[in-house]
Amino acid sequence: MAPAKVDIVKANQAYSDPSNFGRRGSLSLPPAKKLTVVTCMDARLDPADFLGLQDGDAHVIRNAGGLAKEAVRSVVISQCLLGTEDIVIIHHSGCGMLTFTDEVLRDQLIEAHPGDAAVANAAHGIEFGPFNDLDESVKSDVSYLKNHPLVQKKGSITGWVYEVENGKIRQVA
Repeated sequence: MAPAKVDIVKANQAYSDPSNFGRRGSLSLPPAKKLTVVTCMDARLDPADFLGLQDGDAHVIRNAGGLAKEAVRSVVISQCLLGTEDIVIIHHSGCGMLTFTDEVLRDQLIEAHPGDAAVANAAHGIEFGPFNDLDESVKSDVSYLKNHPLVQKKGSITGWVYEVENGKIRQVA
């Protein structure tokens, strides 16, 4: 097994040291700010940092592109079982989801596994969710959640774009 690029055991020892861990072990399960954030998994984004969130403030759901369709299961659980109300969707400039199409990625996967019918079938059975217009993708995700029958309408559902170039956010929905 190849070694990890980050020593996760050493990092966890520092994190869990009682002088550092502080009150985290006694935080309430429901988020204090009743907030759910859906955003991209991009390593350049630290939503807690750029939104001013502390441990225990919000649920942060991350996936490729910050897509609502992939996050809806977690959003429903967050609302129904843990009392969150407001939902913030955040996509970002320079997102990798702007750089490909489903067909390009499917072809790449199939070409990497020539003659493997299971890979071909799996590749054709999934929507990877790329988009070509950042603001429209945010608006579409906000609309998707606002119209989803399982998503509660207790709080607001807003959509934002995080600018990786300068760290600012702007509301688009």
